Amino acid sequence: MPIFQVKNVSYYYPESEKPALKDINISVDEGEFLLVAGGSGSGKSTLARVLAGLVPDFYGGIFSGRVLFKGRDIRGMDRRKLSRHVGMVFQDPEKQLVKTEAEAEIAFGLENLGLPQQEMLRRVAEAMDFLDLAEVKGRFIDKLSGGQKQKVALASVLAMQPEAIILDEPTSQLDPACAEEFFNLIKRLNEEMGKTVILIEQRLERCFHLADRVAVMKDGKLIIEGAPREVAAKSVAGGMPFIPPVARFFAAMGFPDIPATVKEGRGILKKCLPLHNADEESLGSAGSVEKIGDKSGDVISLKKVWFSYNDKKEVLRDINLRVFPGEFAAILGANGAGKSTLLKIMAGLLHPDRGRVFFQGEECGNKGEIFREKRVAYLAQNPNDYLLQDTVEQELAFTIKNFNIPDDGRIDRLLGEMDLKRHRNKNPRDLSSGERQRVALASVLVTHPSLVLLDEPTRGMDYALKAALGEYLEGLCSSQLCVVMVTHDVEFAAEYAKRVIILHDGKIVSDGSAKQVLGNSMFYSTQMARMCRGFAADILTVEDAMETLAPLLSQNYKLALERGLW
Repeated sequence: MPIFQVKNVSYYYPESEKPALKDINISVDEGEFLLVAGGSGSGKSTLARVLAGLVPDFYGGIFSGRVLFKGRDIRGMDRRKLSRHVGMVFQDPEKQLVKTEAEAEIAFGLENLGLPQQEMLRRVAEAMDFLDLAEVKGRFIDKLSGGQKQKVALASVLAMQPEAIILDEPTSQLDPACAEEFFNLIKRLNEEMGKTVILIEQRLERCFHLADRVAVMKDGKLIIEGAPREVAAKSVAGGMPFIPPVARFFAAMGFPDIPATVKEGRGILKKCLPLHNADEESLGSAGSVEKIGDKSGDVISLKKVWFSYNDKKEVLRDINLRVFPGEFAAILGANGAGKSTLLKIMAGLLHPDRGRVFFQGEECGNKGEIFREKRVAYLAQNPNDYLLQDTVEQELAFTIKNFNIPDDGRIDRLLGEMDLKRHRNKNPRDLSSGERQRVALASVLVTHPSLVLLDEPTRGMDYALKAALGEYLEGLCSSQLCVVMVTHDVEFAAEYAKRVIILHDGKIVSDGSAKQVLGNSMFYSTQMARMCRGFAADILTVEDAMETLAPLLSQNYKLALERGLW
């Protein structure tokens, strides 16, 4: 008997005319690892809420069909008993964390179940040891990094010892190394402890190879379902982008056996291409610094900037940085490296303890007063902080009214460019995570600024929306507007940013072109770069590989088939 059975489920959120789910039929076997992919607003998170028993009882709306957990209708089960069997980790850990201290948070669910104190202590200790959370013991939740909060949220679910774990984009706030560590833990839960895992994720290069089965959703429907390699082939044939770069490259090449990992992809290259040392000079080095001294007329420059918060630990140390008109720069680094703080310094929201900040040649004062003249747009990590009005259109109108700017059709143009016209009369808080992100971005771009500062702008966005955003930002840079973006999305940075800056422990440790910095990096590198290293230089994306490797690869593959070597 499957652990979950979803039978003919359709669902409408309150006051919504469009179904969030439509005629969903899917079964999940016990111990299976199911990956659910699809576009923003396709119904992935709603399906997760259905399986967790939150829809419709918590969210309301119109529901039809049945959801069975081990043969029992989930809506007829006691909520307390269900929480013992099914646990869910949400996309934003702060929405799930209710206590002020880490251990208390992990014990909170156990207290609600009324477990004996000794049993609670044992479970909390086991969960913390398994997730290596000794460093957070006794610490306040608000002092933890995004990765630590994500692990505490997972620990609070694991302590309940559920049979099935549902994860809704759990690595959206994590840097590549932390995301890799997190998914290794999920893999252990699935393989060593037999937990059923249902994972919703946008950055498929991180987890595609871990899944037993992949389900792709569109407009509330399940459109593709099967093993990862089967889904990769079908997705490419159907022109859908919901597969990671390595699988997408070989599927586009028409290979019968589509690799799911970098290791498998390199195995194919070894059969088809002679292994040689790539031209390291053209790749550059992860530690190389781009020579920018010959440029002039920078948009913003920071000279010997230091900054610390109230705990006196230096968050930024001796930052020297110049950004020029038309540049699209991405700032990468681990959680807690100082990326968001650096962006706030550039936005004038924080003033450095030491050092100087210049904007278009004019030194910024202690109050950042020159930033109030419509010239700088800043978008923080949480888009909900920007959503104050009743409709999407009113959000943009609110900004131009505050700055006393004439509309001159800019609202309508921007809604079209951000693919938001169909949502213009909707409440922005009712939209999906990726859609809310685009509304917040539109609300700061409506002033037509000279400098755009974005903190994790691709969070919650699918491949198609990220491509649209990247092309839009490239268009802004072509008109000499400057974009500086903090991101954990290395694939997006490689595709669109021309310059990459890596922060470590408050210092700039690398600054150069995307190919210089990402081409030789271990963690801050793309799937295609890792796969092609040693075979060809300057490859970061699928498009790079199609241009450089595809002709030779295709020719050698045919020769190998003819000679019976494949």
